[in-house]
Amino acid sequence: MRFDIITLFPQMFMGPLSESIISRAKEKGLIEINLHQLRDYSQDKHHNVDDTPYGGGKGMVLRVDVVDNAINNVKAQNPNIKKQRTILLSPRGRTFNQDIAKEFTKYDNIILICGHYEGFDERVRDLVDEEISIGNFVLTGGEIPAMAVVDTVSRLVPGVLAENSPEEESFMQKDKEGKYLLEYPQYTRPEEYKGKKVPEILLSGNHAEIEKWRKNHQIPKK
Repeated sequence: MRFDIITLFPQMFMGPLSESIISRAKEKGLIEINLHQLRDYSQDKHHNVDDTPYGGGKGMVLRVDVVDNAINNVKAQNPNIKKQRTILLSPRGRTFNQDIAKEFTKYDNIILICGHYEGFDERVRDLVDEEISIGNFVLTGGEIPAMAVVDTVSRLVPGVLAENSPEEESFMQKDKEGKYLLEYPQYTRPEEYKGKKVPEILLSGNHAEIEKWRKNHQIPKK
């Protein structure tokens, strides 16, 4: 799977997307992450990407022509990709969750557009397939939401998680009411710590009973 991220601050992604599971997935060729500096697609000699809002107001607004040029150029780099999704990271969008992450694994390429400043020219919304939000709070820009989407979706790509199946993780199963189930409690050594002991069932070696215990201790997310 290929991710293309259009951003004013590509350096923000260097740490989070260059370590641990994501790093190993890139090394194996299971995922590809490309960062695109939005200023590179400005045709202004000063590489301006924003301007003052019509009607007045505070702050600066990202220009539709620059964003359109960026999207078109990124898509032109992948002319043979059939299943592609262009996503604007915006507070107006669907709130991201595990179901949406699984939905995104159906695509070969996901283009993520990170906002900044006072937002986008409204006409940018006509250039994308959909908008995604990661919650009802304000961030400086769309970079952190983009990291969250890439990390979550990447974990669901076959082969990325070598040791454990993602089906056993939190938010991968639901109860009868349709609520997400959190993963069961986990314990390791020491067997007792400050008076708190590991549940006896986990020490029994009875795998059938352990499986029952784990299912009974999966908590629905409120």
